[in-house]
Amino acid sequence: MSVRSRGPVAVLLTGAVAAGAITLSACGSADTASAAASAPSRAAAPPEGQQEGLALPAPTGKYAVGRDSLHLVDKGRRDPWVPKAGARELMVSMYYPARKGTGKPAPYMSTEGAQAFLKQMELEIPAEVLGGTRTHTYTGAKPTRGKFPLVVLSPGFKTPGTTLTGLAEDLTSRGHVVAVVDHAYEAAGVAFPGKGIVPCTACGKVGPDNFGPAAEGRAKDLSFTLDRLLGRTSPWKHADMLDKKKVGMAGHSLGGAAAAATMAQDPRVRAGANLDGPFTASAPSRRPFLMLGTKADHSPGGEDKTWDSAWQQLDGWKRWLTVAGADHFAFTDLAPLAAQLGEDDPKGLPGRRAAEITRDYVGAFFAEQLRGKDEPLLDGPTKANPEVAFQHPTARGAKDDSGTSSRP
Repeated sequence: MSVRSRGPVAVLLTGAVAAGAITLSACGSADTASAAASAPSRAAAPPEGQQEGLALPAPTGKYAVGRDSLHLVDKGRRDPWVPKAGARELMVSMYYPARKGTGKPAPYMSTEGAQAFLKQMELEIPAEVLGGTRTHTYTGAKPTRGKFPLVVLSPGFKTPGTTLTGLAEDLTSRGHVVAVVDHAYEAAGVAFPGKGIVPCTACGKVGPDNFGPAAEGRAKDLSFTLDRLLGRTSPWKHADMLDKKKVGMAGHSLGGAAAAATMAQDPRVRAGANLDGPFTASAPSRRPFLMLGTKADHSPGGEDKTWDSAWQQLDGWKRWLTVAGADHFAFTDLAPLAAQLGEDDPKGLPGRRAAEITRDYVGAFFAEQLRGKDEPLLDGPTKANPEVAFQHPTARGAKDDSGTSSRP
């Protein structure tokens, strides 16, 4: 059964990455322009000390990428999925602009973590292959000087935050600090101190009837993450790099729903993006928001009706973009990794192009909204990106449907 034959929430809860297949294929439908297939690859040589194999696309910005890991415990809440586990726990990967030539190559994920994730998703790939994916991140890297906007990322349901590594690396290389949040018991393959790899307990408990509460629960996680990172006693040793007045948030699938839900009730978040997730709460008010999803499910009047209602509620700067040929996982690392395994759907969007489109548009959005850069890419369709359609388009300097200027 194709994932596109089900409702939007069912699409997000599916355990398979490709329609009816147990492969790592991440791209699904037709209608991809031939220009995309011939677009040049941006792959780079592996960092020193890493071997050939699967590799994430090279970041496009000028900064090297460092990474730390934080274990956060919200003692004011019990875990909603495993109450007997005690307080709610999060693992946060902190990506930061670093000095080139410092630190050691960071792993994509452990073999044990990859094995748990692949089993949960029913994917037939050696854990060593996925876990050994080359990154462009370094642990122990020395931070560069300056203050940078913070972007918080939340992954999709069942998928660990590591599947957003490529996007995190690229945003960091362009001049952001990026916090990727792993929510306990909501994905397979994530290790917690003293517990090891925890199971995806929520995988058997979340359905269409309680998807909204799941997103609201994540919103509490994300606001708590901001409390800790932006507070006077931040647990992150490089917290002085953060520009606390410039905070953005984005997520894929359930993470996108959570980003919108967080932004609707947390004024600290200045700009947000939803990558192919539904909307489950009131839309953010008077702040910029990017909707980026598949053409098949997230076009106006399409399968996911929540996007139509959210668009009407959004009353600040906003863009609704759809990508032809993309499927639900095209906005994650699974797309370019599938391409390297030879599993691109010949009728769908190539995984390499999926990665380029995701990082370029999300990167342009946060550069414009948090760093004040002029990003013409967000003005309208371009010949270089024929797969990307602007729904309800507005011209630069003109008024959005809300009457709000299209410039922040």
